[in-house]
Amino acid sequence: MAFTRYALYVTPAPGPLADFGAAWLGWDPANGRKVDHPTLTGLPAPIAEITEAPRRYGLHATIKPPFRLAEGQTEAALCDAFEQFCATTPAVKLDGLVIATLGRFLALVPVGDQAALTALAARTVRAFDPFRAPLSDAELLRRRGPGLTPEQDALLVQWGYPYVMDAFRFHITLTGKRPRAELAELRNRLTDQLSPLLSRPFHVDALSLMGEDDGKHFHLIHRHALTA
Repeated sequence: MAFTRYALYVTPAPGPLADFGAAWLGWDPANGRKVDHPTLTGLPAPIAEITEAPRRYGLHATIKPPFRLAEGQTEAALCDAFEQFCATTPAVKLDGLVIATLGRFLALVPVGDQAALTALAARTVRAFDPFRAPLSDAELLRRRGPGLTPEQDALLVQWGYPYVMDAFRFHITLTGKRPRAELAELRNRLTDQLSPLLSRPFHVDALSLMGEDDGKHFHLIHRHALTA
């Protein structure tokens, strides 16, 4: 399959969390297919509506944001670099993950010391930036939202995305933007579903190389353990 963009994510290993994430969002990136939503009662809106925005990405946390390949780079070279990077990068241990409200959406976020995780993300962004095509003027204009700080704008210009390096915040998106009145109910319902599936501590022990198809859905190309 030919991909238009690539990204590096943290995705769950095969198992209950991955299965729930695929069903909740309605997209399984590991198998490249749509998945029926689960039957859950007590939700403030249909699951398909709640999860429409994050569906095409699958359950993930962004480490290296989506990018087009730079001129002269190939997917094969990217895959080789990815395997070498993972083989020389250590895993990160977090105290755990909890569901939090970020603005008007819900996400899983880490608890405890996140310094090693932030360092991993920064190292990943730097290592794979030679594979990233520069943003076009149109892309830069589109991503320059009115809420960016001067520091975030500088990150956007340098790295193609404003929320990297010191602005990075690890999160696994669970919903799109929702009315604030829905968020507490949604959080309680998702906590019931997800709490039994989240290990404590939570290990970030692999990265996933992802590719975006013509329909804007992301597919797992390779999930590689961090083995240094």
